[in-house]
Amino acid sequence: MNKLVMTFEPNTIEHLGIKMYSKLTTALAELIANSYDACSPYVDIRLYDYEDDLKRIIIEDFGIGMSFNEINKLFLRIGRNRRIEGEESTPCGRIPTGKKGLGKLALFGLGKTIEIITRKKSQEVKFILDWDDIMNTDGRDYEPKYSINKCDNSKTGTKIALSNLKRKTNFELDSLTINLSKLFNFPDTDFKIHIYLNDAKKVTVDNKLKYSNIEPEFVWELPEFFEKIEKDFHYKKELNGKIITTAKPLKPGMRGITLFANGRMVNLPEFFGISESSHFFSYTTGWINVDYIDNFEKDYISTNRQAIDWEHEETQTLRAYIQEIIKTIHYNWREERKNKRKKTFENNTKINIDNWLNKLPDEINKKVKPIVSTVLEKSELPEKNQNEVVETIHELIPEYPYYHWRHLHNEIKQSSEKDYKNADYYRAFQEAVKRYISIVRNKSSSNNQSDFSLMGEVFGYNKILSVVNNYKKPDGTDFHQSTKSNIENGQKLLSMGIVAGCRNPVSHEEITNLRESGLFSEKDCLDALSLLSHLFKRHDDAKTNNI
Repeated sequence: MNKLVMTFEPNTIEHLGIKMYSKLTTALAELIANSYDACSPYVDIRLYDYEDDLKRIIIEDFGIGMSFNEINKLFLRIGRNRRIEGEESTPCGRIPTGKKGLGKLALFGLGKTIEIITRKKSQEVKFILDWDDIMNTDGRDYEPKYSINKCDNSKTGTKIALSNLKRKTNFELDSLTINLSKLFNFPDTDFKIHIYLNDAKKVTVDNKLKYSNIEPEFVWELPEFFEKIEKDFHYKKELNGKIITTAKPLKPGMRGITLFANGRMVNLPEFFGISESSHFFSYTTGWINVDYIDNFEKDYISTNRQAIDWEHEETQTLRAYIQEIIKTIHYNWREERKNKRKKTFENNTKINIDNWLNKLPDEINKKVKPIVSTVLEKSELPEKNQNEVVETIHELIPEYPYYHWRHLHNEIKQSSEKDYKNADYYRAFQEAVKRYISIVRNKSSSNNQSDFSLMGEVFGYNKILSVVNNYKKPDGTDFHQSTKSNIENGQKLLSMGIVAGCRNPVSHEEITNLRESGLFSEKDCLDALSLLSHLFKRHDDAKTNNI
């Protein structure tokens, strides 16, 4: 009876092995995962690159090892799905990271000759996989050479030695360790990866290493942060992770959120379809564990474990919820960053931003506030430059800008500022006038008890104080007599008028009634103080006449 037969050519292994696992980190990741699944407490990776013909890679774990039958049944079967066969956990309770049964082909992505020694229950099995021999099988079953020996029952684990490597360049240990760390987030945090270069330099890779070179500014822990996300998600309780933002922009390779399932990366770092126009995305990294997605009957994870297939309802809902996480953190980041920068600015400059902006008139506040917010929230200027910009704005537009922009005389500021800030504008004017009267009385030595008469007695042409005698024309000659007389009399009349205007005809009225009715508004106060400032300046220059 004729049969339909599906056959596999050797070049299938070439495509799945060499092409998919051509990168050192990707290939090593598969072998590390095997060691983790074998319950090894750690795995040693030894790299040798003394000379091209001596380049070698040795991976050794101290897990449960394999018996002869298990090598046939488990290791040499390409494409075995351990989940379907009921292997939901390992003897040590770890959830297996492998699922597709293709990871072993990573060996051929590294070298052509693979020697494997595995020990279990006093039995040591040694066998060699040879790439050239496999390619010459011409579709027949491949039978690797092997030997079986006894060993100490306490010795378990697997050692894989790869030689005849395809790699020609030397190993770069630092970049290799960082890149490897990005591929794992093992639930068993005690599991470590030790990498040696030429038996000298040793580096330990663990979950923390992938973020060891960044300095977090803000951190959001999941699932704690889920409380701030309005949208619900059926598998929310199955998610956990950490989102990190930094004070300085990250290198492009560090940006994005990586997804892990049962300790292994299943989706390269990205932002899941959200527009990345905001500065936020240049500062953001982190990971989310989505273990549950590895438990569906359908396999949604690409063979190279770099992307999830998002074209299904189960994965689309996950993608939508991750988008909500990112959007909510984005908003929270802007608030946290603004508050931190604001606090830093206030500590460095002693300027209280809220107090300052709240004391600006509405029409000025509307213009200044967005500028200050942009500098502190969105600008990428260094902190020092940010502070300088905002300090300059504050200097140009201080609290009560109209009051300061009038360039009032210091005596007026000392006497009126408190009442002006309390919006008691008439009293501010009164206090400034009282100071003026007191100073004029002291300088003139007059005993006149009437403030109004005092001004008429002291100022005017040929009176006690002259406000013009200290001045000459640019050519050194005197001003015309009528000019001096007019200015002297002007000082007198303005001083008498402002004193008269400061008497208490409205003292029995409430402050708010004066202010809100417009009878004596803020502008009235400022106009009166400006006039008074002019009189103070004239008085400062006044000279006592010899009468």
